[in-house]
Amino acid sequence: MSAAADMMRSVLDERDRATVTKILGERARFDAPLAPFTSWKIGGPADALVQVETTDELAQLMRLIFKRHLPWFVLGSGSNLLVGDGGIRGLVVRLAGEFTALDFEDDPSHVVVRAGAASSLALLTAQAASRGASGIGSLAGIPGSVGGALRMNAGTDQEIGEFVRDVWVQTPAKPDPHAVTPQYFYRHTSLTRDAIVARVTLAFPRADSTAVREEMQARLVRRKRTQPLQFPNAGSCFRNPAGDKAGRLIEAAGAKGWREGGAEVSDLHANFIVNREDASAADVATLLARVRRAVVEQFGVELELEVHFIGVFV
Repeated sequence: MSAAADMMRSVLDERDRATVTKILGERARFDAPLAPFTSWKIGGPADALVQVETTDELAQLMRLIFKRHLPWFVLGSGSNLLVGDGGIRGLVVRLAGEFTALDFEDDPSHVVVRAGAASSLALLTAQAASRGASGIGSLAGIPGSVGGALRMNAGTDQEIGEFVRDVWVQTPAKPDPHAVTPQYFYRHTSLTRDAIVARVTLAFPRADSTAVREEMQARLVRRKRTQPLQFPNAGSCFRNPAGDKAGRLIEAAGAKGWREGGAEVSDLHANFIVNREDASAADVATLLARVRRAVVEQFGVELELEVHFIGVFV
């Protein structure tokens, strides 16, 4: 067996598959393609793609993972992510059901929402804005789930970590939901790799709802005008270096319009790589490397990736 074939061989045996099916029934799919579940529309098959709808189901799955030492990965909305053409070995977990809940609480001074990790960030921002949540505009138009936004501390002029009251997670070693207190940094947090965010409570100072909605709408219009939203993409590919913008550096390096296979550096926003025509993960990875190299050679700046690579690249 070749090295590439060995990397793509399933790590799940028949016993593992039977146990997963017992827990989740038809919501467990094996050798399932991941491209439909990523915002780039790129990605090979998962050994098992499972949809988990309750914290109890997730706890059962975590116990199996812990007992069998199985590799696993949580796939949220699939944004900010490049899945390899060889797919992902082990279990790919998608949260649904109770993990999509959004519950707003009565509070005189703040707009408080208890959000499941798989709830839509776009839906949360819209509903919070209608209630006058000051600061919600900094999350407007950011694709993805609340759990994903929390893990990467998403935001523009303000970040989601500034509004967190509590976070509950589940892990293979401690599978039942439990509270943690993460630290928040630029585009990452102190959450451990093995922690699945189950839910989070956010609190935004109250303001005039009309003003908040108008501000958010203006941000959404600006984002639509300046970003290539008509093509599959994963948002900004590189973090902004201190005192500069990644998009400015990439454009100044002459990279707008560069192509590798079906992947292209957007003509509208240089920090976006779009899937123009059946791009592969290899196409995108090659183009990312080419852009980084050009910026280093011309400006001496080493751009850091904002997108995450996961799975087997062949």
